[in-house]
Amino acid sequence: MQRRASAQWRGGLKDGKGTVSTASGAVKNVAYSFAMRFGDEPGTNPEELVAAAHAACFSMAFSNELGQAGYHPESIETKATLDFDKTDAGWSVKSIHLAVPPRVPSADPPRFRPAAEGPKKNSPTWRPLTPQITRSAKLA
Repeated sequence: MQRRASAQWRGGLKDGKGTVSTASGAVKNVAYSFAMRFGDEPGTNPEELVAAAHAACFSMAFSNELGQAGYHPESIETKATLDFDKTDAGWSVKSIHLAVPPRVPSADPPRFRPAAEGPKKNSPTWRPLTPQITRSAKLA
């Protein structure tokens, strides 16, 4: 199974602008720029998109874990906070914190806690920053 996305950038790092799209069309020509990434200009950036993907996948995986524990969650809202900071090696994603207050009728803590830990093993995007990454770059 493959999922595709693309990004286009025009110009230099600080004066350039880009767009990002997904093959499904759910995200289409969404603008991003240096000021959106490192400043306060409204818009998206790569780290925000990683946080959104992580929150979405975790919510689904947590729903699955709760179902396996015998629960049917009413809702799961996952808020992801990605810490992106300059280090000695350059800009890096240092951490992602997930805040998850699910609504799960009649959940009891002894069975709930293991379900909350399950996505660490079973969520495909739990490891999004360490997959094998390959690239090809050819002049157009």
